[in-house]
Amino acid sequence: MEIAPSSSRFKLYDQFELLEFPDKYVVKPVESPHEGFSVDRRDGSIKPLDENTSSGNPTKVSTIYGVGGTIRLLAGTYLLVINSREEVGTFLGFPIFRITAMKFLPCNDASRFATAQEKKDEAYFRTLLLALESTPGLYFSYETDLTVNLQRRFKLAEGWMRKPVWKQADPRYVWNWHLLEELIECKLDGFIIPINKRLSYQVAKLQLKNSPAVISLISRRCTRRLGTRMWRRGANLDGDTANFVETEQVVEINGFKFSLLQVRGSIPLLWEQIVDLSYKPQLKINKHEDTPKVVQRHFHDLCQRYGEIMAVDLTDQHGAEGELSKAYATEMEKLPNVRYVSFDFHNICGTTNFDNLGVLYEEIGDEFEKQGYFLVDADENILEEQKGVVRSNCIDCLDRTNVTQNYMAQKILNLQLQRIGVFDSTECVSKFEDDYTKFKTIWAEQGDEISLQYAGTYALKGDLVRYGKQTVTGAIKDGMSALSRYYLNNFQDGVRQDALDLISGRYTVGSNSPSQIQPIGAQPSFLPVASALLIGGVTVTSFTIHQAGRNTQQYLASALWAGVTAGVVAMIKANGRHLCSRPRLCHLI
Repeated sequence: MEIAPSSSRFKLYDQFELLEFPDKYVVKPVESPHEGFSVDRRDGSIKPLDENTSSGNPTKVSTIYGVGGTIRLLAGTYLLVINSREEVGTFLGFPIFRITAMKFLPCNDASRFATAQEKKDEAYFRTLLLALESTPGLYFSYETDLTVNLQRRFKLAEGWMRKPVWKQADPRYVWNWHLLEELIECKLDGFIIPINKRLSYQVAKLQLKNSPAVISLISRRCTRRLGTRMWRRGANLDGDTANFVETEQVVEINGFKFSLLQVRGSIPLLWEQIVDLSYKPQLKINKHEDTPKVVQRHFHDLCQRYGEIMAVDLTDQHGAEGELSKAYATEMEKLPNVRYVSFDFHNICGTTNFDNLGVLYEEIGDEFEKQGYFLVDADENILEEQKGVVRSNCIDCLDRTNVTQNYMAQKILNLQLQRIGVFDSTECVSKFEDDYTKFKTIWAEQGDEISLQYAGTYALKGDLVRYGKQTVTGAIKDGMSALSRYYLNNFQDGVRQDALDLISGRYTVGSNSPSQIQPIGAQPSFLPVASALLIGGVTVTSFTIHQAGRNTQQYLASALWAGVTAGVVAMIKANGRHLCSRPRLCHLI
């Protein structure tokens, strides 16, 4: 497929006037002010712009850069608009933008007729919309779809790029797909912006032996089992897994374009790890008669999309992780067409021995290289095709997975550069210090961005990607990230999970029905009191022990406060699950 010239590509409007009237919002493209649409502020109904739509003087006029769609809640509709953006680079010559600010505008004048319970529920939904407004890592392009990898682009039918951008997109990677339904029904193709689901995008410009090169790293997160680290684990009954990400490394050099795909995703079993205030919550495998079908569905889907699949499991081989890994291996024995490889990353590589991934590569390197990569020349002739992918996982599919994918991508990059004569058979990118640093940096930044989206913190083990070893600064950063993950998992991710279930359409708001929002429980009143008693108990116990040598009363005081502290600890441990931030909209599976 030849990349279509700009004259034959579909291009979205890229700048708009937002006019606010007492009864409606009006959106008009700056370059074509006679087109546009209005949204009624009373009921959210959308109408194409005509000569009577914008009569009168607006109360406010502002510039926006796109419309993300609409969502209907109890009291009415909310319109999502992009308030600001920044250009972060290009992909295959097309500008890519990151959203830096967006806002949900209310069209809910009917809220005054709501019942007390509906008003209470609507307030919670608006809290979720506020959380969504600050969602990081959202990207889009006005000129091309970002959800389709390079190899698939060349397999699509002629004229694909002349279709509206939303028709080009793969819905599984579109963050706002659920919000676009009404815009699609109204045939507002020039306004419909597919926002890529937490897409990660990094780019580096290299100078490889006087050959300028651009390496783009683009990671597409699937929306089918969307969620946060502890509240979306494993797979659902359809075989969709949590934190499933397709990562594509695109290299443009001397007129050639290379593409390498790798994927990651949670272990495709039915399992959970419910937060309970402990640092490492208990991991539980849910016994279900459909587990074999879940695994089969997952890998059937991967084979349909990517060809040959090699599953690399990086989890520990002991403890709870080991039990999960064994269960995974048992199911994989039933799939003769998929190779399963278990590699105990922590045991073999530890925290410092990045080069020990060579042990894994010795085992799978030949098959990985046979899967190949995609390559086209300057005339868009296909010279190589990728025939399969490596699917990597650890428990979170973040830290160990990112280190391993970086290692595999580096190996293929060397082969690609040797293929077109930039390197000879003895050379590799690691011998060119400046370029190698840039290469490692984009992989480390990608790991950080994927981790921020799933766990809320930077990736651990980032030093292994950046420097090939752990540094003191990196160890401190990892420690801070681990503490932040603990806090977010226990006290904030329930709300984040609800927000994601709402935006993805997994939870739909129904009117004229009893409230389906689960009660929040004892957390707000109980946790602060328990925390104060615990901190106070530890403090007073420590002080009285220090003073205990003075008299018998001090011994008794020490024993009393130690007992109080122990009691509080036991109470918190027994009620840990009830004290954490839990999702209130949807069940786990």
